[in-house]
Amino acid sequence: MLVVENLTRQYGDRRALDGVSLRIEPGSFVGVIGRSGAGKSTLLRLLNRLAEPTSGRILFGATDVTALNGRRLRDWRARCAMIFQQFNLVGRLDVMTNVLMGRLSHVPSHRSLLRLWPEADRAMALAALDGFGMGEFAGIRADQLSGGQQQRVAIARALVQEPEIILADEPVASLDPRNTRLVMDALSDVNKRYGITVVCNLHSLDLARAYCDRLVGLVAGRVVFDGSGFDLTEEVARRLYGLEAGEVLDDEPQRRAEQAAALPGLPAPAAAAVREAAIGG
Repeated sequence: MLVVENLTRQYGDRRALDGVSLRIEPGSFVGVIGRSGAGKSTLLRLLNRLAEPTSGRILFGATDVTALNGRRLRDWRARCAMIFQQFNLVGRLDVMTNVLMGRLSHVPSHRSLLRLWPEADRAMALAALDGFGMGEFAGIRADQLSGGQQQRVAIARALVQEPEIILADEPVASLDPRNTRLVMDALSDVNKRYGITVVCNLHSLDLARAYCDRLVGLVAGRVVFDGSGFDLTEEVARRLYGLEAGEVLDDEPQRRAEQAAALPGLPAPAAAAVREAAIGG
């Protein structure tokens, strides 16, 4: 179990994270929601120890993550893989090599520098790519891929680390709706097929409700909501997002229905049919 105790991160006079305490069960899919600047990215970076907490502790089983350094810290980062919004692939390298970078903690440095990857690691990387429909792109330069394809490669790279936790920091923020679904499906598959805990920062409440078992809402670095998508009322959403709430609440079907009902000269049965199609569409 991943346990966060009173975690705080101070930047000058500003607290990016303010006394956050959480218990994350193994194998769960947790969505962290809130507006930009709420502390979502800071939380994930602290969990991975890419940033240092000002105070508080992170525990994973009997391990005090906040006390790790050197090789033990590198081992933790392998066990707790990170996926970024910007993909963080090496564009001039082929897809297979990018995925094999996830094996760096398992291979002697001289072998990785010479790209002398063991056959077992190559087979693992190709299997991961195949699992996300990317096997045919193994020999293509990463910078030739679309954003959604690059993010699926990044997930494959995280998977070959053999992690116990995957932290995904706004993994679909720059993607179109089709690629958003493909990437979220890939994360869901990793969670369900391998039992890997996923903690994912998301801006869209629709996505969070659709994919996450549990939602944690942050405002100004503090937890103001912790529950399931069913518990997330419109009032709570407006507290989380303020004036941005309209952007993350799914009002689109109702808006289309209202527009359909207002079509001039449309007979009542036809208007009802259009309204029903708009809501269901």
